[in-house]
Amino acid sequence: MTKKRIKSILGLILLFGLLAGIIAYPSPVNKGISFLNEKTGLDLPSFWNISFKLGLDLQGGTHLVYEADTSGISSEEKSSIMQGLRDIIERRVNLFGVQEPVVQVQESGEHTRLIVELAGIKDPSEAIRMIGETPFLEFREEREEEDREKILDAMERFEQKEDKDLLQFEDWALLFEDPYFQPTLLTGKYLKKADLDFDQVTYRPIVGLQFNDEGKDLFKEITSNNIGKQVAIYIDNVLLSAPVVQETISEGRAQITGDFTIEWARELVRGLNAGALPVPITLISQQSVGPTLGAISLNQSLYAAVYGFLAIIVFMIIFYRFSGLLASFALLIYIAVFLSIVKIIPITLTLAGIGGLILSIGMAVDANILIFSRTKEELKGGENLDSALEQGFKRSWPSVRDGNITTFIVAMILFFFGTSFIKGFALTLSVGILLSMVSAFFVTKNLMLFFSFTSLKKWKRIWL
Repeated sequence: MTKKRIKSILGLILLFGLLAGIIAYPSPVNKGISFLNEKTGLDLPSFWNISFKLGLDLQGGTHLVYEADTSGISSEEKSSIMQGLRDIIERRVNLFGVQEPVVQVQESGEHTRLIVELAGIKDPSEAIRMIGETPFLEFREEREEEDREKILDAMERFEQKEDKDLLQFEDWALLFEDPYFQPTLLTGKYLKKADLDFDQVTYRPIVGLQFNDEGKDLFKEITSNNIGKQVAIYIDNVLLSAPVVQETISEGRAQITGDFTIEWARELVRGLNAGALPVPITLISQQSVGPTLGAISLNQSLYAAVYGFLAIIVFMIIFYRFSGLLASFALLIYIAVFLSIVKIIPITLTLAGIGGLILSIGMAVDANILIFSRTKEELKGGENLDSALEQGFKRSWPSVRDGNITTFIVAMILFFFGTSFIKGFALTLSVGILLSMVSAFFVTKNLMLFFSFTSLKKWKRIWL
């Protein structure tokens, strides 16, 4: 590679590193721009300033408690259904794991609750909007006449009572039942997709439903058992449609019709496709929570990271001399690029995520050590500096590659199968691994090749 080409590559590296550094820490540049505007009367714009997003453990957020209605499901199914509910809610607020929510199931006696904690959200209403009002879809079939009369009779007797105390009424549980329709096993849990269509005659909106294989079988069974009867479609316990079944429907398709607007139908389709809840939930508690670590602990953690990085620089310079100094400079570019990526995506930083960042820095240092050790062996074998550098990078690549790939695979497993905080750690570690390989085999390499064309090439002892 010619010196001119290396200069061009190194210039791009330095320019990119400077830009990344400004994105990561724009305050000095913006102060300079403000000073220049004040002195010259210019109106230069400030540089793009993005704040880091901190996790719940570092900056606090919102704590929500939802009560799940599991009265209609068996105890054997409760665990899997609640896990599905947790996954749906987490998917809504955690795109690629960057929001770092805490979503967990809590059981206390007969109560089953869902705990949702969201970082950086001080207003509970904003958190509720993030989760969204997910519609609860269910199908109900007509009750037997005997059951219907029993419920209606209980309601009439209660209305005639002067004392409206439910606890003193013998059949109080019947007052909460639908006298005309009873629930079936077919709910939004079995929904495959929903779409918006229009009636060809009236042009009114229609919400089409397509069930999965299990839902298809349930819908077929319901329609075959209720030919000539009504099957009611409820959304959030509100009756929307109750068509009469004319024949068995085996394709697993249904339609919701009614006197509703296009916008309402569109929102319903969006909500159902985002994940219809397997069981209805009710918000019973909401509050803002403070950081669990606090600003003092965060500052102490940052100081520890800075001192650790300075120790790495000292180590690299003492043991690898000028090459160690160049590697340290490459690590500075690596950190600037990493932090700018964290801001731009953005990735929510928790202690787990910061741990992934620090671990990836260690792997970047490890890659440089393998390269330098191999290059030193080549120099001791009598090779000149150019040949030693080339062989050092070439022969150390398989070891660095295999080590990073195996760690990356583990990080991907943690990301796809882990919970929120584990995903945050895996995400920062994965990004760091990819950047560390670029740092070692592109940035460090081009820095060393550039200085190998200078008079420093004669002083082999200062290189390693």
